[in-house]
Amino acid sequence: MAVYTDITEDDLKRFLTQYDAGELTSYKGIAEGVENSNFLLHTTREPLILTLYEKRVEKNDLPFFLGLMQHLASHGLSCPLPLPRRDGALLGELSGRPAAVISFLEGMWLRKPEARHCREVGKALAQMHVAGEGFSIARPNALSLEGWHTLWDKSEARADEVEPGLQDEIRNELEFLAAHWPRDLPAGVIHADLFPDNVFFLGDHLSGLIDFYFACNDQLAYDVSICLNAWCFEKDGAYNITKGKAMLDGYQSVRPLSRAELDALPTLSRGSALRFFLTRLYDWLTTPAGAMVTKKDPLEYLRKLRFHRQIATSAEYGLLHS
Repeated sequence: MAVYTDITEDDLKRFLTQYDAGELTSYKGIAEGVENSNFLLHTTREPLILTLYEKRVEKNDLPFFLGLMQHLASHGLSCPLPLPRRDGALLGELSGRPAAVISFLEGMWLRKPEARHCREVGKALAQMHVAGEGFSIARPNALSLEGWHTLWDKSEARADEVEPGLQDEIRNELEFLAAHWPRDLPAGVIHADLFPDNVFFLGDHLSGLIDFYFACNDQLAYDVSICLNAWCFEKDGAYNITKGKAMLDGYQSVRPLSRAELDALPTLSRGSALRFFLTRLYDWLTTPAGAMVTKKDPLEYLRKLRFHRQIATSAEYGLLHS
């Protein structure tokens, strides 16, 4: 979450008249994240989240994102719901941006997740994968192999400003992944961005998943690799095998991974590390000064990528029988 587009109180009040949401009492921008502009609204009825979709989000994708939240919630997954306008539409416009009002999910994201939390995240991810079956709209993953090349083309010329030698290293990595990327693993709807700030807890109880604006159709085990990268490394860059085992055990308690998925996990983890390195690198180089947004260090994911290059089998992630 982030704030790129400012809104005025008068404009917001007029916008909310299109919803059965009560009267606005206060609002504030939410600075975390890098994609859309988000605001916490307090009304006379309930707290809500307002999202203004910025230029990186394609308007044509919004029916997928908003419809997916409805579908997942109807199949038992705890996640925010888009609030329909009085005319039944889920999408409006505010300050020249497509905009939606989303229900507020109780809970907080964990700054220091432990293994027991990783287990719950693994279970919730598998539950989402199962709940996503039958969703009628498809959206290809724009940030897979082809998308990585597009991002790299925009950043390559300046990459060595971030760390000397990056141009050659990333070029070689892209070549490796293009040659070794798995093609025939079980696929479906994935979250594709299930970082700690997109999972809410109440105490040790996982209360829900949020921020589905990278969700797409792809190989399910790729989503698992994203979570390993996001949850199972410590601040010093070390992989925590206890957390990794807990996450994978939690996932497999709901949806066991196939032999092919297990064999592909090191390559998938390299790919997901590269994906987040490349988006962070692009944002690091291009985010305008003064934007109310927290830029994220791309080198964190470069270190994770280098770790995964040393992994031979999925057993090294904490799986006892792989």
